[in-house]
Amino acid sequence: MKTLTRTASYPYQPDIVFRCLDNLGVTGMHMTQSSMMMMGSKLDLQFLTENRTGLGTKYRWTGKMMGMKMNFTVEVTKWINGEEKVWETIGHSELIIYSWYRMHLQLTKMPNGTKAQLSISYRPPEGIFYKIISFLLADWYCRWCLRNMLEDGKKILLKNYFNK
Repeated sequence: MKTLTRTASYPYQPDIVFRCLDNLGVTGMHMTQSSMMMMGSKLDLQFLTENRTGLGTKYRWTGKMMGMKMNFTVEVTKWINGEEKVWETIGHSELIIYSWYRMHLQLTKMPNGTKAQLSISYRPPEGIFYKIISFLLADWYCRWCLRNMLEDGKKILLKNYFNK
């Protein structure tokens, strides 16, 4: 298993930052929009539980990337409001560069706001073709995801708190 981490600082209280980064519309935004890193593809999101945040929340991502099927379910396995969130793939996953992944968000109150530490841990997929793709692209893609998730959070917070 490999883990990559990125941090960002926000000039807001932890509860405000957590509420933003706990919103899948923010942290999943980069996967629902066509982009070069998504090879022109985008994924569809379906919630499998009534609750959209909190412990036990489940959702499914589906679509295609590079012509290959993507279909995986994610569950929130740890959730401490305003402080920490862990979510990971469960069950059979059809992914390209991972066989499984876990995201971990940890917030720390700072004198002038909040530090967010976001990490992704993953296992490479089975099969030589997928292992090669993972070796070439997984870390690059992870860094892109982490950066986008944290920067999208900053954009949303700036928009919501300074344009009112």
